[in-house]
Amino acid sequence: MKTLKEDIQRGEFKNAYLICGEEEYLKLNYKKSMIQAIAGEDTMNLALYEGKGIDFSEVIDSADTAPFFAEHKLIVIENSGIFKSGGEELAEYLKDVPETTIFLFVEQDVDKRSKMYKAVKNVGYICEIGRQTEATIAQWAAGLFAQDQKRITKATMSYLISNVGTDMEVLSREIDKLISYALDRNTITQEDIDAVCIKQLTVRIFDMIDAISVKNQKKTLDSYYELIAEKEPPMRILFMIGRQFNLMLQAKDLSARGMSRGEIAKAMGVQDFIAGKCMNQSRNFSARELKMALAESVKTDEMIKSGGIDEMIGVEMLLIKYSQKQ
Repeated sequence: MKTLKEDIQRGEFKNAYLICGEEEYLKLNYKKSMIQAIAGEDTMNLALYEGKGIDFSEVIDSADTAPFFAEHKLIVIENSGIFKSGGEELAEYLKDVPETTIFLFVEQDVDKRSKMYKAVKNVGYICEIGRQTEATIAQWAAGLFAQDQKRITKATMSYLISNVGTDMEVLSREIDKLISYALDRNTITQEDIDAVCIKQLTVRIFDMIDAISVKNQKKTLDSYYELIAEKEPPMRILFMIGRQFNLMLQAKDLSARGMSRGEIAKAMGVQDFIAGKCMNQSRNFSARELKMALAESVKTDEMIKSGGIDEMIGVEMLLIKYSQKQ
């Protein structure tokens, strides 16, 4: 990302850029920054293409056209799929693209062996934006608060992230709400977060598993009924429950091997705070219990899909079974 930032700041650009990866919020922001820096409000020298089935002969004709009273012509191609297959014609064209033309590709999934990936790498810059660490997200979030002269302690920031999650787009919306809610106060509190922030489904599933782990059946079922009342599909809830049992089983196994939280997070492919939560929750279950719960989740899914049981009742029975006191 450093090179991308520097090119935008200097106003000096390469012929092609690829922004890819999982973090949609940052990808969108860098796309907007690139468009603003190169084309600004000049739509005459900006061509936008999105989705599969793009006519690349048309793209190349556009790229060959000199910019109209401007230094550069910008062509933005988004979610085209050509960094996984196809795009041979455009890959060949990039070898001799006019100096005045800049290509900006924005994709989620790419194959580094593809012709397009190699073509952009040869003539431009590839910016892969993966999931950010909790520390990076906390620093970014603190900056958003600071822009409105709001302060937040590390403990309160951790509380915010543990409730809202690490999706930067979701976090930015919740931060806007907190800033408005705090009005003339300078400091954001946990009470503010409880008052206005919406817990994400993943976080609420964590809470449900917490209730299951201490055999609090009332809280477990109350959490389930609240999600149903909010139109959350039972099958999605079941998927998340099964996913959580699986993550806890992984965390328990990796922890038993002596791995640190950071190592476990990397091995599981999740954020540090999620790995820590899974490690803590897994201590309330034996490995055998987690395997049984995971198997029961799969069995419930199969029964629902085969029509053997109603989806709402099926998930409810699973929760009752694992939250009841022995």
